[in-house]
Amino acid sequence: MKIGVLALQGAVEKHLQALAGCGVEAVPVRLPGQLEGLAGLVIPGGESTAIGKLMDWYGFFPALRQFGRERPVLGTCTGMILLARALTAGKQPLLGMMDLVVERNAYGRQVDSFEADLEVPVLGPPSLRGVFIRAPRVSQVGPAVQVLAEHGGAPVLVQQGKLLAASFHPELTDDLRLHRYFLSLV
Repeated sequence: MKIGVLALQGAVEKHLQALAGCGVEAVPVRLPGQLEGLAGLVIPGGESTAIGKLMDWYGFFPALRQFGRERPVLGTCTGMILLARALTAGKQPLLGMMDLVVERNAYGRQVDSFEADLEVPVLGPPSLRGVFIRAPRVSQVGPAVQVLAEHGGAPVLVQQGKLLAASFHPELTDDLRLHRYFLSLV
């Protein structure tokens, strides 16, 4: 099984390492044509405006929308923002693949970053450590979206079919359960 990690900017290497730790071949994806032959894709955290502009520049939007209709996608932090259908404020290109409204940088600036233990029933015990860095917060979910975990009453891990999105950075811990759960969708 080969899983791609969108490699335009952001936490690419850590996702590649996490996926390799799960026993799959993980490859960076820098051009839309490199989506061919992948069983799934991770859209990592990073700077959402920069990644969105690069995705537009390289023509990723149509290719990723098609990919997400057929195969699983995991979006973390910026990936969650890009998968959403709308933002609470501001403008940037979005994939609109998940029925979510997301607030960018909802937990504050870089200096406001934090970690929290999250109860994620689909992963079982123990709790999952969430690393929140300039993290988005889901302000609205559509009826097809399943909330898998919350923090402070807001959804921080959601699933819609084979699409999975997290406000936090699972790749920054040694816990591979969320990556393994994503791989189970493949």
